[in-house]
Amino acid sequence: MLTIASIIFGAIVGSFLNVCIWRLPKGESIVSPGSHCPHCSHPIRFYDNIPLISYLLLGGRCRHCKGSISAQYPLVEGVTALSSLLLFLKHGFSFSYLYYFAFLTGLITVTVIDLYHQIIPDVISIPGIVIGLLGALIIPHITFLRSLLGVLLGGGSLFLVATAYQWLFKREGMGGGDVKLLAMIGAFLGWDAVILTILLSSLIGSITGILVIILKGKDFKYAIPFGPFLSLGAAISLYSGEDIVRWYLGVR
Repeated sequence: MLTIASIIFGAIVGSFLNVCIWRLPKGESIVSPGSHCPHCSHPIRFYDNIPLISYLLLGGRCRHCKGSISAQYPLVEGVTALSSLLLFLKHGFSFSYLYYFAFLTGLITVTVIDLYHQIIPDVISIPGIVIGLLGALIIPHITFLRSLLGVLLGGGSLFLVATAYQWLFKREGMGGGDVKLLAMIGAFLGWDAVILTILLSSLIGSITGILVIILKGKDFKYAIPFGPFLSLGAAISLYSGEDIVRWYLGVR
């Protein structure tokens, strides 16, 4: 029952993340007004706002104006539900589960907003740094010193890279949002996971970027948001970081 509850809880939180994704970039309140159709602004009734299920029952369309509902909504709800399930299976219902679930919800929100708008809201990353540091005082998986060093290494390393790139090429190559996001990742995962996150995100981002440039016929100045790759690298580090390191050391 608790396993099922973790899935339902994740899907419900995912529904709220969709509200944040839609409203935060526009500076709107995430509390008021209530959920409404983006096409006709008609309030969405509770029976049409059930995560995952309502989208399927409505056929991906608004009940009133028949406007198309983005597949983003069930996708975010599904990913958040899966994240909750995997964390529950690993940590059970504990403070560690809540701590890392809060972390992953921040990453999911950042990923979608960055893909749409190429911004990473400070309202997510800066409070996330504080929460990560405070949580390190409580959970057994990370020490406060390791968390603090993660903030300094994460934010400091990307800041140096961004500064050097701008000095060499006279244009911005990485935004301040990426710097603060990696600092948040370091706060939750520690300095050692920051290194793995940078390696993974750079590898995945490079491969994806080259493919996008080739398929779209762009040059290497084409801007691709890096936040989603940092988030993906951090999620992999959280779930499988120790296994990856052991595999690498074994291969060597």
